[in-house]
Amino acid sequence: MQLKLDKKRSDALINGFRQKTILVLGDLMLDEYLFGQVSRISPEAPVPVVEVSEEKYLLGGAANVAWNIASLGAKVVPVGVIGRDRPRQTILKEFQKRKISKSGLVEDPRRHTTIKTRIVAHHQQVVRVDREHRQDISPASEARVIARLKKLIPAADAVLIEDYNKGLITDKVLKAALELCRRHKKIVTVDPKFNHFLDFKGVTLFKPNVLETERALGIKIAGPPDMLKAGRILMARLKTKAVLITAGDKGMCLVTGENNSQHIPTMAREVYDVSGAGDTVIAVLTLALAAGASFLEAAVLANHAAGVEVSKFGVAAVSVNELKEALKSW
Repeated sequence: MQLKLDKKRSDALINGFRQKTILVLGDLMLDEYLFGQVSRISPEAPVPVVEVSEEKYLLGGAANVAWNIASLGAKVVPVGVIGRDRPRQTILKEFQKRKISKSGLVEDPRRHTTIKTRIVAHHQQVVRVDREHRQDISPASEARVIARLKKLIPAADAVLIEDYNKGLITDKVLKAALELCRRHKKIVTVDPKFNHFLDFKGVTLFKPNVLETERALGIKIAGPPDMLKAGRILMARLKTKAVLITAGDKGMCLVTGENNSQHIPTMAREVYDVSGAGDTVIAVLTLALAAGASFLEAAVLANHAAGVEVSKFGVAAVSVNELKEALKSW
């Protein structure tokens, strides 16, 4: 198969992003970065003392997926649960700044907004601190999320499900989302985690990584032939139209039929930080499919976007110009 997109075709697809609306159902998070210097060891314990000189907040989890979609010019509507706390305020400010819709947000005052704090000294992460709830959301929040989905899915061009196993994707929420998507004939893409791995039956595209796939299927994946085998197993079990297994610096394996597969080598030229690369991949895949791309075209665009993202620090979004430039230099 041809992996290269000509400029006219790639530009047409990317320019089509701005006409699309993507609904993102997933666990919303905030990433906090504390930057500083280490010049001494604590007298209280044999640990470094980080003198913080700068703090930075970035959207994480499904919120980062939404940021990537908005950065590429599309309208994005995240549906998820947040608390009534300080991280919530920061997420709302970031959404407003990046023109991300707040209409799908459900507040639960009894639940913490997930925040991951990374302490970085001399360009090296020292420790990460997570503050979160991982139990399922309450029945009341479930009902409110499902009500948002009923209202918002009909107007979306595609639905992206981003599951981080933080409690949003319950059995009821997932069943309602998939039934609504089937009823309204929506493109559905999924970035799974372990808990519901084999529950996403009938979706358009399923995008696990190698480690998640190994754990869910109980197999070892050592290279492209194993990825192909795993992809075929997943297609048979999930009745999906395509499976894209990502493997970091080993690239991706796209499976779209019994005898139809393609290994796509990584396009990363300089890797600085792999945080958020999977979010960028699923965001671009979904946008491209909504814009009329084939599965292979969507995977190629997503692969180039991931190559741009990993060259940046922390979770980051890719712009239209950056994506076009990456394709131009290919």
